[in-house]
Amino acid sequence: MTPNSLDPIPGGAASHASGSMTPNDLNPLREYIASHVIGQQNLIDGMLVCLLSDGHMLVEGMPGLAKTTAVNTLSQGIEGDFHRIQFTPDLLPSDLIGTDIYRHEKAEFEFRPGPLFHNVLLADEVNRAPAKVQSALLEAMGERQITVGQKTYPLPRLFMVLATQNPVEQEGTYHLPEAQLDRFLMQVVVDYPSHTEELKILALDNDRQREIPKPPSDPLPQADLFAMRSKIAELFINPNLNRYIVDLVQATRTPQKYDKDLARWCRFGASPRASLALARCARARAWLHGEPYVSPEHIQEIAPDILRHRLLLTFEAEAEGITSDDLIQRLISLVAIP
Repeated sequence: MTPNSLDPIPGGAASHASGSMTPNDLNPLREYIASHVIGQQNLIDGMLVCLLSDGHMLVEGMPGLAKTTAVNTLSQGIEGDFHRIQFTPDLLPSDLIGTDIYRHEKAEFEFRPGPLFHNVLLADEVNRAPAKVQSALLEAMGERQITVGQKTYPLPRLFMVLATQNPVEQEGTYHLPEAQLDRFLMQVVVDYPSHTEELKILALDNDRQREIPKPPSDPLPQADLFAMRSKIAELFINPNLNRYIVDLVQATRTPQKYDKDLARWCRFGASPRASLALARCARARAWLHGEPYVSPEHIQEIAPDILRHRLLLTFEAEAEGITSDDLIQRLISLVAIP
């Protein structure tokens, strides 16, 4: 477990009263995911932060790094409906949002909901679908509703899109539009497991071949999840730290005020959605750590996942091998904490 991982907070039995929710109440879900996904602590932590912050997540990594397994396991540990869509170039918008079906016996059209009306949606290899399908996700992810014809249908209160994409494949893939990328609360990059973790993966696979996997006996109730979100929204954040969040985001738009290298590397900065996401996720991370307030460290720890998909690098930066994470770390080192 990495030093920045969200360690369980020691304490007594979990309470399900909305006014006394603690990080302990999330430990069974975290432990269930960790029992199926070896290592990948940043991914597990990120999914929990995103779930508590009521947002959507983009997971990027090489094939075979348990991206789909982690998302599937998270969905099994939450009370609600789950659906997986394998994105392909021939996918149509109606395959996501649904369509109106003509019923002869009633002589009228009836709406048949699509997969977007589930609580947790896994968009597997989301960059394999063309722009027309990507646009079908925009309204759902941004406004939590679907419009078909002249009617608008609300999505469930618990609605979370977790999308995966491989960073190296080019054939048969499409670049995700910036407007859609901005609607993802976070982007988490998954790396290869360590030698020790890969040995544990082999042992876990051997156990799975001998036993039938069992779903969790007690999934996290949606009422408890909403109570946790309310508790997190009440967490104190100093006005100076709100100013720090805005300074970080503003620096991506005016990098020339801070450093000539930042100005050379950053082509387009982040939108105000980044400021909102930083504040929400910093609160969630602080709550998971058992802290009564947000600290600058919480903001700095979550900043790469919030900003990396919202920044566009210049061609000069790409030629020099500069990544979005390099730019973000330099940004954190230059922007002063009020």
